[in-house]
Amino acid sequence: MKRTVLIVLVTLVTISGIRLFAHHSQAAVYQGGKKVTIEGEVAQVLIRSPHSFVHVMAKDDKGEMQRWAVEWGGASSLSRTGVDGKTLKVGDHVIIEANPGRNPVDHRMLMVTITRPSDGFTWGRKPGEVVD
Repeated sequence: MKRTVLIVLVTLVTISGIRLFAHHSQAAVYQGGKKVTIEGEVAQVLIRSPHSFVHVMAKDDKGEMQRWAVEWGGASSLSRTGVDGKTLKVGDHVIIEANPGRNPVDHRMLMVTITRPSDGFTWGRKPGEVVD
């Protein structure tokens, strides 16, 4: 009996540890004190949990087109703000303000605001607000 309990506990700790390790700290990946703006066309939208992504084709600081992976909130938190899988479409022209990734080669960002000028759609966080 003690052996079975020990095996179950070790298994649970191992599984929990893997999940905790896989969930990254935003501060470890993004530069929270900086904001950058990109403007371009939506290439892909992934509304999912724990984090959604909007991939955008936009110019980098050298003027070269890049595919940017912009991390967004989870599906449930976005749905509470009226965002779902139909909100953005491939080809939509968007302007995104975001915290840049710590590794510029990754072309990765953390969403702060997004605007679609064609119809005035906007989504954004207030300073200090956390997206889960």
